[in-house]
Amino acid sequence: MKLGVSCNVMKHSGGMERYARDLARGIAERGFRPAYFARKLDHALPEYAMVEPHRINVSFLPGKLRDAWFSWRLRSAKRVADVDVMIGCNRVDSSDIAVCGGTHRGFLRATGRRLKLTDRWQIALEERLYANAAIILAHSPLMRDELIELYGIDEARVRILRPPVDTARFTPVDAAARAALRKRLGFQDNECVLLFPSSSHVRKGLPLIEAAVRDLKEPVVVAVAGRPVASLLPNVRYIGFQREIEDCYRAADFTILASAYEPFGLVGIESVMCGTPVIMPSTMGCCDVIAAHAKHVFERGDVRSLRETIRRAIASRLGGENPNENGQAVLYDASVAGHVDSLLSLASQVHTGWSISPLAPYAAPLRRLV
Repeated sequence: MKLGVSCNVMKHSGGMERYARDLARGIAERGFRPAYFARKLDHALPEYAMVEPHRINVSFLPGKLRDAWFSWRLRSAKRVADVDVMIGCNRVDSSDIAVCGGTHRGFLRATGRRLKLTDRWQIALEERLYANAAIILAHSPLMRDELIELYGIDEARVRILRPPVDTARFTPVDAAARAALRKRLGFQDNECVLLFPSSSHVRKGLPLIEAAVRDLKEPVVVAVAGRPVASLLPNVRYIGFQREIEDCYRAADFTILASAYEPFGLVGIESVMCGTPVIMPSTMGCCDVIAAHAKHVFERGDVRSLRETIRRAIASRLGGENPNENGQAVLYDASVAGHVDSLLSLASQVHTGWSISPLAPYAAPLRRLV
């Protein structure tokens, strides 16, 4: 059985890009050499040597057309590479196993954004993706519910399989190492640091966080890691793009996100695995698999709720509370090995007999007509 993995890019990144790299590494460690399809591939990454790389060039196209072109070109690239089971980590309609880290309709509903023509293109591609796949992997119950409610997917085709984390990389450190990391990142001893790792500040809720901390008297600093930030607040500090994000988690007092739409939120799992509790909205997809002692939860979009939650979190830290003393913070097997074993079992089922109806690409449009 030859496996394929499709993703937008292979590079140092978070989200689905990191997930796809974890898959590639885990699959390779099980004795397979997966074909890896992406728009760009970083040759310096260790995973590059573990895969059969295939680049699909989209750079000559306007950004809004690239998803559809990549999906179209992948169909023939999959045949040429002789792939038996394609694992799609992006919107591609030749996936046999479609990994759902979020839906466009769900995003539009959560953010209240008006539907545009380009949104219709994305949704149409999603519908083909889900119609053609034998199995759809949802990273959270939130994703499963959106697939069933918003796309009319048969519940029997959806599996919940939460994403993995590199358990060797995301680990706590002792007090001395933590103090050294805080010094290196410029954090003062008297500061309560809220780490905000983000490549899309508005989508991840930075404006809400700024509003919540603006009038706080507590010595709180929002440390933004990722893209530059234009904030004028003295307690919002940009610490640059950080490849070793695990060191930022270890140095911070809390990790904070305030996304209007966060289908899972791997940041939350990574943070608590490094011993740093999270401040996050109750609607975040990973909320139900983080232990109560490792999270501080507020109501999505509510600045007052967020401000009071930050105050309670700071009070708990100043009171000497140590979340690492309260047992396991992650309530599922987050290992790459365990995730890949489950995925390989599903791939084997697809390869040995699960067929796709020739009418599958037309199923979604037909549902709309009846």
